[in-house]
Amino acid sequence: MFEDLKEKLGEYVDVPLDEITEDTRFIEDLGLNSFEFMSLLGYLEEEYDIVVDESEVRGLTTVGEAVEYIEKLTEES
Repeated sequence: MFEDLKEKLGEYVDVPLDEITEDTRFIEDLGLNSFEFMSLLGYLEEEYDIVVDESEVRGLTTVGEAVEYIEKLTEES
C-alpha cells in the first residue's frame, strides 16, 4: 500500500520517491494543493474499490496516516 501510494504521489510532486516516507506531510513537505490531494484520493477510491469520507481525510496530514486509513477501509469492504 505504501509503495503504491508513493508511486502515485510521484505523478503529482517533484520529489524523489526515495525521500517520501510515512512521516512525509502532504502539504508542507510535498506541496500538494487541495485539488491534487482530492485527485489522489479519487485514484485510491478507484484502485482499491473504497469510499473515502471527505470529512475524515481532511485530518490526514502524512503519507503514513493515509496508508493506515486506506488499509482500514479495504479491510472493512
